[in-house]
Amino acid sequence: AMADPSSFASPACCLTRHLHLRCRVDFGARALRGTAALTARAEREALRCLVLDTRDVQVFKVTVNGQDAQFAFGEKHSFKGTPLEITFPNELRRGQEAIVEISFESSPQSSALQWFTPEQTSGKKHPFLFSQCQAIHCRAIFPCQDTPAVKLTYYAEISVPKELVALMSANRDGEAPDPEDSTHKIYRFSQNVPIPCYLFALVVGALESRKIGPRTLVWAEKELVDKSAYEFSEAEAMLKTAEDLAGPYVWGQYDLLVLPPSFPYGGMENPCLTFVTPTLLVSIAVIKVIAHEISHSWTGNLVTNKTWEHFWLNEGHTVYLERRIGGRLFGEQFRNFQALGGWRELQNTINTLGDKNPVTNLILNLDEVDPDVAYSSVPYEKGFALLFYLEQLLGGPDVFMGFLKAYVQNFAYKSIVTEDWKKFLYSYFKDKVDILDKVDWNSWFHAPGMPPVKPTYDMTLSNACVALSQRWVQAKESDLGSFSSADVKEMSSHQLIEFLALLLLEAPLPLSHVQRMQEVYDFNAINNSEIRFRWLRLCIRSKWEAAIPLALKMATDQGRMKFTRPLFRDLYSFDKSRDLAVKTYLEHRASMHPVTSMLVGKDLKQDQ
Repeated sequence: AMADPSSFASPACCLTRHLHLRCRVDFGARALRGTAALTARAEREALRCLVLDTRDVQVFKVTVNGQDAQFAFGEKHSFKGTPLEITFPNELRRGQEAIVEISFESSPQSSALQWFTPEQTSGKKHPFLFSQCQAIHCRAIFPCQDTPAVKLTYYAEISVPKELVALMSANRDGEAPDPEDSTHKIYRFSQNVPIPCYLFALVVGALESRKIGPRTLVWAEKELVDKSAYEFSEAEAMLKTAEDLAGPYVWGQYDLLVLPPSFPYGGMENPCLTFVTPTLLVSIAVIKVIAHEISHSWTGNLVTNKTWEHFWLNEGHTVYLERRIGGRLFGEQFRNFQALGGWRELQNTINTLGDKNPVTNLILNLDEVDPDVAYSSVPYEKGFALLFYLEQLLGGPDVFMGFLKAYVQNFAYKSIVTEDWKKFLYSYFKDKVDILDKVDWNSWFHAPGMPPVKPTYDMTLSNACVALSQRWVQAKESDLGSFSSADVKEMSSHQLIEFLALLLLEAPLPLSHVQRMQEVYDFNAINNSEIRFRWLRLCIRSKWEAAIPLALKMATDQGRMKFTRPLFRDLYSFDKSRDLAVKTYLEHRASMHPVTSMLVGKDLKQDQ
């Protein structure tokens, strides 16, 4: 078996199959403390020990089937954490199971958890907590085999202050007063589909819900819950479309949770409970992000990458499914428009990272590389481009969807690597092996930079964006009078985003051009986060000093890394805003999400 370079666990020796978690959430100490009981099965004869991943976690006691067991921490690694070695009192035979119960406490500095004071929430009255375990942060909550090669079921009992609500990536299984503490109550959860540790999730806060579909509640703080219910009303239609494309939804509930603005991602596909950023509430990307997270219920959550080196298997297929849902809802031209936007996003990422950079390979080498540092749009968009190219090669969308559905059925509940995917592709299309053999697999998988082939895209919806962006690129000072608000009157928000994205791929426009653009299109007045983000980047790149406070505000009012990191990077590159960018980061660092804070610090060279 291929070892996972991002984990200390050895699932080939011993496999954890179920977790029973009992813990209390202590907002005063910013800690989770309790017991994690792991059901472990010996995968070889005469097994004497189990190695688990931990990061900044205290362990007080370990028992194996109720008997005290010896344990010791290994050497601390900069981002992988510290291995925990547990020695069994008696050796296990192959196939024998034991319950390994660990008393633990998480650290206030846990990279998986973000704690909020009441002042940092919308309601201002109660504290808030959320977890983000992907890729390798579950080990910063409790000891576990923190590799996507291992899947387990879980049951959890979480004690929280009784005025708050706890939710998890599981089905809700009731609540009751805490017999040990009258100020707390215990929420119970059950996840009966085996999941990798990175999909473990917990949120605690003053949350309310609204029912928006037969299997969907939207959860948010009171101030946002009605707006959220309205914005996410399409969820059930998208779920039905996804089931039609990919097969039955096996997770029971599909709830949505709106997090505080510092949530580092657009969405996170936690089973039964998708986490989303509130930036979606002022965005047209709602459909895209929800379709993406719904799609993960099949690709990622059911069929999972075995190591983070094969992350494209999760994300490339999910983007493919997300865009197929968009095509069903808005037509094939729209799907092609989104696909081409993805190709441009890939160009943009590769321009930033460099076309010789090994993190632009589809399959990564993560030996001594932190998955958070390697994270980019490459697995999403290079992965999608490969699947879109194969769709065109092998007979079109319906033929290729047949493959994708069979792939999900074949590998459901398993964790796989690219070779497994490729073997299945060849066996499914056994009558088209000659076509498949013409694909330059080595370049697609192992070469950095842009893919070896560009798929074909229907340009109907893109042409207007290309034409207008080229008018601006070619305009001389004397041409600026020819632009007017009529240029953009017929364009959709999606097309405005694409127009700005195209300009960001070009050399910076002269300052007079962006000032004129503001005069005629008034982009400053647009609150849509996707448009605002690209517009402010364009202004900073053209060295428009008036945009500096607006860009700093957007970079700090929310913490979605897709927005925050590029804005800070552009502000750092502009001599007039560099010192202010660093100063602003240092002021906000303590209240930022731990992963965002670490990565922005690297971008601003503050991590020495």
